[in-house]
Amino acid sequence: MTRIKICGLTQEVHVEAAVAAGADAIGFVFYARSARAVTPERAKALARLLPPFVTPVGLFVNATDDELKAGLDALPNMLIQFHGDETPADCDRWERPYMRAAAVSPGFDLVDFRSRFSNAQAILLDAPVDGYGGGGKVFDWSLLPPSASSHLVLSGGLNAANVGDGIARVRPWAVDVSSGVEVSRGHKSAELIHEFCRAVRRADAELT
Repeated sequence: MTRIKICGLTQEVHVEAAVAAGADAIGFVFYARSARAVTPERAKALARLLPPFVTPVGLFVNATDDELKAGLDALPNMLIQFHGDETPADCDRWERPYMRAAAVSPGFDLVDFRSRFSNAQAILLDAPVDGYGGGGKVFDWSLLPPSASSHLVLSGGLNAANVGDGIARVRPWAVDVSSGVEVSRGHKSAELIHEFCRAVRRADAELT
């Protein structure tokens, strides 16, 4: 079964919708320049709505030690998502479970990237953007090597209309969506969240 992460949530109603729709993880953005940014205090309040076995994920971009510590203090059980220029040493020294994001473009070597970040729980594959964070764009899935799905999270421009094709072609361990369940930048839709999760489950059913 493909796991589902809904990222960039800022409102209680959308956290509740994601949980009701069957999401496995909820992403909170701790990057002040993002339209979806939340403070540690706000993330803590939203995370109180999560039942057992739904994982909070904290997205950080080149964060300072104080920023990371504040996030971890607020959500001690969160999975860290490093989405900037962090080195393996930067990620490993926190001795916490983490996921490392990678921008996939021609010449990207997934085998080498996964080898360098060998302690990562998963590698999140996204489209390259100017600056940092997701850009709501789909990258060329054919750039990935065959049988590359082990602990890979497919991201980048996914929505209810194309996630089934992405699952069929990439066979990822999980999918990650943010802008694909928004009605405008930074504003989620409960209906779109439900549609996305239903599309993932349809894709899983077709594969089995």
